[in-house]
Amino acid sequence: MTETTKQLPAPIAKEQPTRQKVWPIWVIAIIALISVAVLALWNWQQWNGNQTTMQALKSLQQDTAQLESLYGDRGGQQSQRLQALEDKLASQRELIATQQRQIDHNARELLEAGNRTRTDWLLAEAEYLLRIANQRLMIEKDIRGALSALEAADDVLTESDDIGVYPVRQQLAREILSLKGISSVDRTGLYLTLEAAIDSVHQLTDQALISEQAPGFVGHSQPGAEPEEGGEPGMLVKGWRKFKSTLMQVVVVRRLDESVKPLLSPDQSAYARLNLQLMLEEAEMAVLRGNQPLYERALVKAQAAVEDWYDASNPRVSALTKTLGELSTRNVAPDLPDISKSLDLLKERLSGRLSNSNGNSEANGGRDS
Repeated sequence: MTETTKQLPAPIAKEQPTRQKVWPIWVIAIIALISVAVLALWNWQQWNGNQTTMQALKSLQQDTAQLESLYGDRGGQQSQRLQALEDKLASQRELIATQQRQIDHNARELLEAGNRTRTDWLLAEAEYLLRIANQRLMIEKDIRGALSALEAADDVLTESDDIGVYPVRQQLAREILSLKGISSVDRTGLYLTLEAAIDSVHQLTDQALISEQAPGFVGHSQPGAEPEEGGEPGMLVKGWRKFKSTLMQVVVVRRLDESVKPLLSPDQSAYARLNLQLMLEEAEMAVLRGNQPLYERALVKAQAAVEDWYDASNPRVSALTKTLGELSTRNVAPDLPDISKSLDLLKERLSGRLSNSNGNSEANGGRDS
């Protein structure tokens, strides 16, 4: 084996491979990283700039919206002011037109007044008096005032030289006669009488009640009753009076042969006076309004209250009862006649005089009427 080994060829030494150079790869990698970092930084700057631009854009949009709202409000206010000015101008124009029409009307009235005669003025005065008479009678129910106004109108028509007022005076005579046939109502006198009755009700004392032994009342001893020799009552007299007063408050004697009437306490007495006062005030209101049913009903209730709650033997109560009886017979709402026909006839005569242009046509129109 040694020989064999010696006969083998000599081993050939292997050449080791040469190492490749890697530094260019590192350079490329570093350049790539630097490029990526630069690109990322540039993108970040672009993103920040974009965000700033967006915020600025939003701010501009908000400012624009605020400006639009502000200008819109101002525009609306300006429109409202302009509309108000236009309305005011229209009202001023209407007022000027109304004043112009009033001036024209007054000018025509003055022109017509210059052409009127004394008869026209007398007829106008008579028309005014007739209007007053109708107002006094229909609204105020004043028969005397209406009669005086009708008589004054007849006197004025007598002074006029217009023969066409004959039908008016004829109707006036009928109306004056109808008013004279009505008994005049003295409302002032009735009102004052009712006021006096109310005052007398306030003056009614507890002695005017149905019974002096009503609950809550203590009888007053007559002066000079049971005088003591020394001028002052003794203990025995004082005790007897106190016992008698207490007994009068507790024990009440009633007659069975007479109608039993209620007994009043002080509070009930005040209530009765107040209730009677309200009834009389209701009668006063009926007098002023000319309401006959209400007037009669109030007086009937007042008379019933006086009879039920007060003693008829008392002088004040009897006087009040007599007064209420007299008042209940009065008529506060007589039937009123119609006195408007004379006014209508006079209006027709005035319109006829204004429509005619000469005296002859006026006279003919007066005869026709």
